[in-house]
Amino acid sequence: MGTVTPFPPPSARPALQVGFDRAELARILDLYGRMVAAGHWRDYAIDLGREAAVFSAFRRAAERPEMRVEKRPSLRGRQGMWALVGEAGAVLKRGHDLVPVLAPVERRLMRLVDT
Repeated sequence: MGTVTPFPPPSARPALQVGFDRAELARILDLYGRMVAAGHWRDYAIDLGREAAVFSAFRRAAERPEMRVEKRPSLRGRQGMWALVGEAGAVLKRGHDLVPVLAPVERRLMRLVDT
């Protein structure tokens, strides 16, 4: 008959995609829900790419994200794979664990609820 060629070829590796696991996403969405309940955020977006997974939170859908949580596994051995990025693009907090990286937003939530 003929030669069977596997598709895709064995030498071509599938594109890897960075994502959030269930516990990470639950933690992020819990914070998002509390900020929505406080009336501060109204929309979010999730971007899953080859180098990073990004969760963005918006005050309004037409604006830039007020806050982004980025997971970059390539930085795991250096500064930490988690980063909290502000609206202007500055890195507000970076670390190896998600909970301390989200701490500045948690503190701001406490101030929003107290007033």
